[in-house]
Amino acid sequence: MTLRFPVEAGHIMMFARAIGDANPRFYEETAGAKGVVAPPTFVQASAQFDPDYPLRPKIGQPWFGSGRDPAGPPPSFGGGGSRSGGGGTGLHAEQHFEYARPVRPGDVLTWTTRPGKTWEKQGRRGGRLVFSEMVTEYRDQGGELVVTARSVGVRTEKPVEEGK
Repeated sequence: MTLRFPVEAGHIMMFARAIGDANPRFYEETAGAKGVVAPPTFVQASAQFDPDYPLRPKIGQPWFGSGRDPAGPPPSFGGGGSRSGGGGTGLHAEQHFEYARPVRPGDVLTWTTRPGKTWEKQGRRGGRLVFSEMVTEYRDQGGELVVTARSVGVRTEKPVEEGK
């Protein structure tokens, strides 16, 4: 199944407001002749168009969420503080975006995600740190590459011991 992310000027405006960015290029009434473009991190909103995205709340189901006592099962990937193999903890470490062109209203983006590089470093408190990259390519309705997003997660070998 190919997931579609239709880009609308209203979505761009709401995203810009949510991140507190007043850049006039993100708003129809002030964009001028060059037109509206999306903020650099806007493609992350594509998660709302993925019914299986593990951090998106699902109506009628307990949500893992970000509260003190999450109600649902933890996500199955290394982000968001989830438990992962080896007894350690995973978290989101970095995010990079490489643009072939700006995202604009009227684009209908599709995306594919693949594993990228992996590497290790020795940590001080959690033992070995395992870094893994996921690469997501966003393409427009003509199949042209628009954005490449690289997300880096890190997983510790063991839980961090408090006070050390």
